[in-house]
Amino acid sequence: MSLSLAAIRRPLFKPLLRPVTYSRWLHLLTGCVAGVLMGFLRSGTFRPGHGGPWLSFAVLPVPILLLAALVPAVRRIEGLQAQLLLIPGRSGTGERGSQIATSPSATWPDRGRTAVWLLLRLEAGVAMTALTLQLPALTVVLARAAMGHATGVTGWPSIDTPRWWYGLLAPLPLVVLLTVVVGAGALMTGAARLLLGPSAAERLAALEARTERILEHNRLAQELHDSVGHALTVTVIQAGAARAAGSPEFTDRALAAIEDTGRQALADLERALRLLREDAPRPADRPSLTDADRLLESARAAGAAVRAEVTGPLEALPGPVSREGYRMVQEALTNVLRHAGPVPVSVRIAADADALELEIRNGLPAASESSGGGRGLRGIRERATLLGGEAETGPEGDEWRVHARLPLRRLG
Repeated sequence: MSLSLAAIRRPLFKPLLRPVTYSRWLHLLTGCVAGVLMGFLRSGTFRPGHGGPWLSFAVLPVPILLLAALVPAVRRIEGLQAQLLLIPGRSGTGERGSQIATSPSATWPDRGRTAVWLLLRLEAGVAMTALTLQLPALTVVLARAAMGHATGVTGWPSIDTPRWWYGLLAPLPLVVLLTVVVGAGALMTGAARLLLGPSAAERLAALEARTERILEHNRLAQELHDSVGHALTVTVIQAGAARAAGSPEFTDRALAAIEDTGRQALADLERALRLLREDAPRPADRPSLTDADRLLESARAAGAAVRAEVTGPLEALPGPVSREGYRMVQEALTNVLRHAGPVPVSVRIAADADALELEIRNGLPAASESSGGGRGLRGIRERATLLGGEAETGPEGDEWRVHARLPLRRLG
């Protein structure tokens, strides 16, 4: 029996222990502020015998609130205070956020919903303020009546004949008040999500922003794969070659190449981490094709005989094309070193007014990814497609060929 009573008491008293219950209560009470201010401005509202000011509080501010709803910033103010008091600790309009918008009204439907919200806040605020004042006063009256004092409170029948059993009824108004506070707070929270929630256009904008973040993270994952994969491949090959050579001079060169490649990989990793921080600006020092010599020297240091042909003004290329072109060459060289080892490689980088062409050729041992299913080669094709170009990877004769063409006119 004790366990069942505890199980019953827990859900009954749990709302009273939650801070959000009282922040919502405060939110409800502030809805009456406009009515009280208008009541002070209207003469006779508080005179004796007027019948109570509550009706005036509920009616007088209506025209002012309807006009206020036309101001775009009012929706933002109401959204912020609703987030702060109705759903503290949550922000944003997603499923895990408050689902309450904090942007100004942009359309007439936004203004209409804001007007309905303001009127709802007013009427709920007046009702809650009246109950907050009257119900505790009624508890005091019942307690005094139980002690033998005839008394009354405005708005309630007076008690002329005190009885002891009025003491049993004294807690009842407070129980009713707390029950109404919990229920009204939950209802106002639901109404805020409905009336102050994001419009269809705002939901679409949020979805587009989320899609952009996902695409950016996918691009970042591909970039890390290319950069770190290249660095690890070069490091492994250099370390193996140094151990096999048994030459102190070659070992020194290999260690220097490993150091340079590792330093560049760390710089790329730092750039990636900065991009993952939503409040950080996009790094402006990402490598581009003007840094292609560094890639070629890294491959040569790993033992590959790289023959390069670079033509055209690489410094004049659009930023996205130049940066993605660098990553494509990097992945192609990494593929050669990983699957073919230190073999002869020819690299052609040609830029003109219409397009950028990249071509990397080497012997067929690199064809372990000839199915086209490797992440690196698939990434080259995806990068080319995103820039409106095309890329081909696969065997051609007795060579493995990576060829990409990126148009420039649509980006210029």
